[in-house]
Amino acid sequence: MRGRTRTLVPGAALLTAAAMLISSCSSAIPDSGPGPAKIAFVPKIGGIPYFDAMNAGGMLAAERLGAKWITRAPATVDPAAQTAILRQLIAERVDVIAVAPNDPADLAPTIAEARAKGVHVLTTDTDAAGSQREVFVNQTTAEGIGTALVDSLMKKTGGAGEYAIISCGRAAANLNSWIEAEKAYAAQRYPRAKLVETVYADEDTTTATKMAKDILNRHPKLTGLIGQCTTATPGIARAVRDQQKIGQVFTVGTGTPQTMKPYLVDGSCSMTVLWNVESLGYLTAWTAEQLATGTPLRPRNNVSPELPAVRYDAATQTVLLGDPLLITQNNVDQFKY
Repeated sequence: MRGRTRTLVPGAALLTAAAMLISSCSSAIPDSGPGPAKIAFVPKIGGIPYFDAMNAGGMLAAERLGAKWITRAPATVDPAAQTAILRQLIAERVDVIAVAPNDPADLAPTIAEARAKGVHVLTTDTDAAGSQREVFVNQTTAEGIGTALVDSLMKKTGGAGEYAIISCGRAAANLNSWIEAEKAYAAQRYPRAKLVETVYADEDTTTATKMAKDILNRHPKLTGLIGQCTTATPGIARAVRDQQKIGQVFTVGTGTPQTMKPYLVDGSCSMTVLWNVESLGYLTAWTAEQLATGTPLRPRNNVSPELPAVRYDAATQTVLLGDPLLITQNNVDQFKY
């Protein structure tokens, strides 16, 4: 491990720099030592607060570790865009690719190609199970997310009523695992609640808003909406606000705090369930550095002062950030992204 650690201080200046990195689709931190590991971060899409925050955490970790961090963000969620980026990175002979796959199955052959060329590959935020990725950096468990979302919604609806889910990509492995966890938990714990629809907005908030309004029109008895990703969650809250359904239809989801603050304040969203996104980016860069240097992961890893006991499961090759955060209007200002 290179460099010394210092206190993590996420802030507006860091996020501004991160946003510039993502919007340009390719940039890097200057080398801070001889032969730094070159780590390439490939998010699902550029220009959204969630991946800006991940990028900020990754930049900070790379600076601490003496690694070189670059970001290549696709302009769309078309799987072919990520494939093209990975092939370019393979040609550039980066040391590690850290990718959040839009379509894990579609990306698997390109991951295999990278490994055959000696490029390390880890997945982050979303896994590509069955591929040749070496590690998955997971934010939290599917059960943790699913339980938190369902409980927070049912607390508002009295454990009953009709609800719908608006997700992003149909092939997003993490989102699909959360949906399955939610269905199973709701069926067991809240038998009087009924899931009426699950639809997909493809990482587009405007589409999510339109879909939510259409669902509200199709299901006049609807009492709840779950936003399964950080672009769908503000979309469903906006739909409830626009349709003047605040207090009648309740929404929860996985939204970034400052994006969701206006909706939390006016009651169009009851709760957002997330994790420290900057810490997820930090952990991603740290894990990539371990791969680049051949450092074995341990059952518990002292990553930083903020992440002193990160668990690693060797059976699934998964690094786990931790438990989800429950964000309401009362604590939303603790998070600056």
